[in-house]
Amino acid sequence: MKKNDVPQHSGLLSGNREVNYAVDVDGRYILESSVGWEAKNIALRQAWEAIADELTVVLAEIKDGKKSALAYHMVKNQMDPALLSQYSGVARWRIKRHLKPAVFAGLRPADVVPYAELFGISVDELRFVPEELISPLAGLDQVEADNS
Repeated sequence: MKKNDVPQHSGLLSGNREVNYAVDVDGRYILESSVGWEAKNIALRQAWEAIADELTVVLAEIKDGKKSALAYHMVKNQMDPALLSQYSGVARWRIKRHLKPAVFAGLRPADVVPYAELFGISVDELRFVPEELISPLAGLDQVEADNS
């Protein structure tokens, strides 16, 4: 695309910019900044809505005693047991066990430190889940309206 055609549709980037390749007047590729473009904003919104839906489901499972708080933090950070294992160094089979509420409740603080460190929260926060979901899209509708 030409430099002048780089889209500038504000949206989910919330004031941030991204770099795109464009062609200048001399036909050379250059880097051009953009505040976003509509198609990408739609795709990002759909992805965040899917994550919010998944968080709602996992919160219900936690309330029903089917899963531990670890499941919430995994979904919130977009991780599955395999990825969490790679990043935390905890064996995948252990992570799957830790998703059981009774097992997770019985873990020593030292056992959950790898998770807390990875998620950037305290051990106490790791054992906590919100009563209601605060949507990852909260406030973005207002930002998009302000940018329109």
